[in-house]
Amino acid sequence: MSAVLQPQARLEPLSEAMLDAVLRVEQSAYSHPWTRGNFVDSMQAGYQLQALMGDDTLLGYFVAMEGVDEVHLLNITVAPEFQGQGWARVMLDALSLWSRGRGAHWLWLEVRASNARATQVYEAYGYRRVGERKNYYPDHHNRREDAVVMSLKL
Repeated sequence: MSAVLQPQARLEPLSEAMLDAVLRVEQSAYSHPWTRGNFVDSMQAGYQLQALMGDDTLLGYFVAMEGVDEVHLLNITVAPEFQGQGWARVMLDALSLWSRGRGAHWLWLEVRASNARATQVYEAYGYRRVGERKNYYPDHHNRREDAVVMSLKL
């Protein structure tokens, strides 16, 4: 039985200097990726942006917005080549700990209705489907896709 070497992982604040790497991951992971402006705006707004680094490699990142007694997860992404290795759970753990530390009682997110893999990850973590936003996400051919609204009680 051969061992798979896992990189030494750590979370660190996502900085503007990391945006080229973040955008490469974002564009490889999504049909409608966030833009550099979306990330810069999130930084300027004071949102929580964390990069999950494996040695010097960007494994993933998340962006979350604090509200009154709640946190809204705006973006969580694992680089495609590292998906299926549990890194999303690591970031969800970090988000939950940070949110509790900020006094939040709930975590909220939206996920594309067609994104069954992400929905399964969230449900396995304990998120529950609580609603739907019609025509929330841009889709191909000028159409829109519904979002599933999910929440987690902290």
